[in-house]
Amino acid sequence: MNDEHEIVRLTRTVDERDHIIGPQAAPATLVEYGDYECPYCRQLHPIIHEMMKRMDGLRFVYRHFPISKLHPYALRAAEAAEAAGAQNRFWEMHDVLFEKDQPLDDAHLARSARKAGLDMERYSREMAEGVYAGKVDEAFKSALYGDGVTGTPTLYLNDVRLSSIHGLEELLAAVTGAGATLQTNYNDQTNWLGRLRRFRVGVSRLHS
Repeated sequence: MNDEHEIVRLTRTVDERDHIIGPQAAPATLVEYGDYECPYCRQLHPIIHEMMKRMDGLRFVYRHFPISKLHPYALRAAEAAEAAGAQNRFWEMHDVLFEKDQPLDDAHLARSARKAGLDMERYSREMAEGVYAGKVDEAFKSALYGDGVTGTPTLYLNDVRLSSIHGLEELLAAVTGAGATLQTNYNDQTNWLGRLRRFRVGVSRLHS
């Protein structure tokens, strides 16, 4: 196990295979390895969403790490997100999948796909054929064996793992320290921070 003070660097840098939101030239790039059934990823999701709205100079990258041994529907959910990505609707599907804490079985995934605005005929065909299973499996193995990811959410900021982030204020401090800036044109900035102050990062661990 890595010492908590050891610097762990991202081995696979951000490239065209990734799902990216935010400016390419942003000084701060936050990478999350996540699982759509992970309760901690679901807790983190609105934080990331608000940060992307309220900060300048921040780029966000989401990578799949479905922990099937703990979350039986995580793999299919990741495939569904990739099916959406093939229709240029990845982020719409990403948001819908994290909306509610409920089993992400195929019926729920189909409802999510409709809500995300997907071509359902294409979606259903590709999901039935397992078109994106290989891509998700490759992403999982790359994270596990390449970057040593064992839990979700695992976060990297500018290619360095954030191993000691326990709350919103620490996350904001890390991101701003990397060069992102909190916008000043929001009148409810203080209220937003107050609502999210109880946020704590937990981790779902992969058990072999």
